[in-house]
Order: sequence, then structure tokens, then C-alpha cells
Amino acid sequence: MKKILYSQRQNQVTLEIDTKQDGIIMGLTNVIKVLLIEDNIAEARLLHEVLKGSTRQEFDLFHEKRLKNALNTLGNQRFDIILLDLTLPDSQGLDSLLPIISQNSYIPIVVLTNMNDEELALEAVRKGAQDYLVKRHITLDILVRSICYAIERKQMEEKLREANQTLEKRVKERTNQLLKAQELNQLKSEFVSMLSHDFRNPLNTILLSAGLLEDSYEQLTREQQLSYFQMIRDAVRDMNQLLSEVLLLGKADSGKLKTNFIELDLKLFCQQIIHSLHLSFEDKNQIILNFNRDFPTELELWDEKLLWHILHNLLSNALKYSSQGGKIFLNIIAEEKSVTFSVKDQGIGISQESQKHLFEPFYRADNVGSISGTGLGLSIVRKCVEAYNGDIFVESELDHGTTFTVILPRQQPLPSKIGESVEQRQSSVSYHESTKRFSS
Repeated sequence: MKKILYSQRQNQVTLEIDTKQDGIIMGLTNVIKVLLIEDNIAEARLLHEVLKGSTRQEFDLFHEKRLKNALNTLGNQRFDIILLDLTLPDSQGLDSLLPIISQNSYIPIVVLTNMNDEELALEAVRKGAQDYLVKRHITLDILVRSICYAIERKQMEEKLREANQTLEKRVKERTNQLLKAQELNQLKSEFVSMLSHDFRNPLNTILLSAGLLEDSYEQLTREQQLSYFQMIRDAVRDMNQLLSEVLLLGKADSGKLKTNFIELDLKLFCQQIIHSLHLSFEDKNQIILNFNRDFPTELELWDEKLLWHILHNLLSNALKYSSQGGKIFLNIIAEEKSVTFSVKDQGIGISQESQKHLFEPFYRADNVGSISGTGLGLSIVRKCVEAYNGDIFVESELDHGTTFTVILPRQQPLPSKIGESVEQRQSSVSYHESTKRFSS
């Protein structure tokens, strides 16, 4: 049960809703501003006199005769409540109510009606008005009570609306969390399936080659023996590479993939990668390395491991998806604050639809056919570029090749290291030793 208690303390009037369930205390301002929209001047004066007789609450009444003028007034002033006559010179019935609600949904409305308009008034309440009053039955108590109740109900409606919006937001957030969890589970399933498949192939190669060497070693020629040993080494290398990629993705997803800058001769570093790839792909295609004319010759700070993963994956993909004899270009341009790496091939290209998913783990374009791959390479490239605070872009057209562009920020050299020579760096570690570190 609810009861309305009015009290006047230091010119402040409060409206208290006494309920056992919520105990909500609603506040009314010292002066309630009322907008009366009524074309009958006599009835407007009567309502004004009625409200002046209130000793429990002070009202400030503003009168407009037409809906158009009232809407303009609402745009310039703030009111606590609107008293609305549904029969106006420029608007009739619900046509008067709806424009007000659409532009001032936060203001409560009490509809004023004649004896024969009660059905219309009820419909107005269903459309958003808080109450209706029959003009001939209006008294001071009825009018004040209706105004205060209307304000109270509107405040409750607003709180309920805000609560619903908060609930909808939380439901949406929770739904997104569940969807992400489902996607993660799906990703895990795909990962296990892909990993088992990609491990099984090199393991089968190792088992088959080892078995043949064990059972038929004496019957095999020296060339055949070396061939099987090479197959085992290649299979081990492929498994090691796959494990390295998986570990790198795991570090990136857990936020543990950090940069570690050392001084590096970038030209020599790129030449080593290209040399290694030419050996792996048996000079199937030519990689052409270009630097801009004013490219710096001194050592600079680079993350050797991240840069290796970026360039090695992009170049190996270019080799893998290009026809034999095609040319691949690695163009490197140094600017004041960044270095741009561009890998351009003349291969099979990538469709527009596939480009949308290109950097997702395990995703492979729809035109790769039987060309082997895990779908991890470009995902790793993106993770490394992100760890570097760089950018990556792709341009491609089916059957006309692909260009990947990576922009990485340049780092300031360490003063204590500036004196180290290029020769010292070249002799400090071989390329094959460095690739072992990349895989660790």
C-alpha cells in the first residue's frame, strides 16, 4: 500500500512513497513548473486559480493556447509536468499527444478532457500519458494529487527504463562473452585437429624413412640413404617450425609477446633470410631485394626474432603461392621515423572475401588447392607487427599477385653500442645459429 506524505521543512517539499518493498523516496522541487496547453482562456484561468490555492506545494504555471507554440516553448524551457487539452485549434485528439512525447519523453503528461472524451483520454494514457482528468470534476486536491502522482510515476518509469537498458546491456555483454567462448572452443577444436594432422604427416615421414633405413639399409644405395636421412631432417624441421609458431601465438594471446631490441645490420639480415629461403625452395623463384638509395648503413635497433617471423613468413608464402620462375620483390624504404617492408609476388592472388579473414588463425584462402600450409603464418605476422606497434596492409587480385606492406617504427640507437662494427656483428653468429633462437 502506498501513501503520500507532504511535509514542509525549510521551504522544501518532499514526496515520500511509503512501501515495505522498495522504500523509495521521490523528490519534488520547491516550485513545480507546469505547462498548460489549453485554448479555452476561462478554463485556463480557473486551473491557475485552483493551483494558487495550494498550501502544500507551490506551482508556477505557464500557459499556451496552441500546440505549435507549446512545442517551441518546450524547446526553450524545462517543465516538470504538462497539462494537455486534447481539443486544440491546431491539433485534435492523440495528434496533440504524440509530438510532445516524441520530443519530450521525460516530461509527465496529464490529459484534460470533457465528459464525453473519457475513451479518448484512456487511449491517451495507453499511448504514454500518466493520467487524465475530467475538467468538470477537477478540485484542488484532485489536481495536486494527479500532478504529484504523474511526476512520481514518470520518475519510476524512467528508473525502470534505465534499469532495463542496463539489463539489456549486461545481457548483450554476456551474450558476446558466450559467443566468444564458443568461438574459442571452436578455435581450440580446430587447433587440435589441425595440429594433430600437421604433426601426423612429418611423423609418418620419419617413421617410414626410419623403417626403410632399418630394414633395407644394406640394399639401399648411398644416394637413397642420404635421401631418406634428408626426409627425416626436413620432417623434424617442419615439426619444430610448427611448434615455434604455436608457442609464438600462445605468447601473443597471453600478452607475453614483448619486443627485445638489439643492434642489427638490416641489409645483411634480409640477405641471410633470402639465402635460406632459396636453399629451402631450391631456387624455384628469385627474390629480388631492393633498398632505397639513402638507406642507412649503420647498425640500428631491431627485434631480430619478430622481424625474422614477419619477413620469413611473408617471403615463404610468396614463394609457395607463385608459379615456378616468378619473381618476388622485397622492397625496403627507410624514412625518418619508420621503415616500410613491401613483399610483392606474381602468384595466385587472394580473393576479396578471403582477404577479410586472412589474418585469422588456421584460415586458408579458398584458392590454395593442394598447396600445403597450416594457416598460422599470416596470423603470426600480424601478432608480431602488433607487438612492434606497426601496421600491415594487403593488396591482391586473383591471378595477378599479392603485395603485403609492413610499416615498423624505427628505434633510437643505444649510445654505448654505436661503436660496434658491422664486421663484429657479422662474425658473432651464423644465420643457422640465429634461426635456432627464433624457434626457441
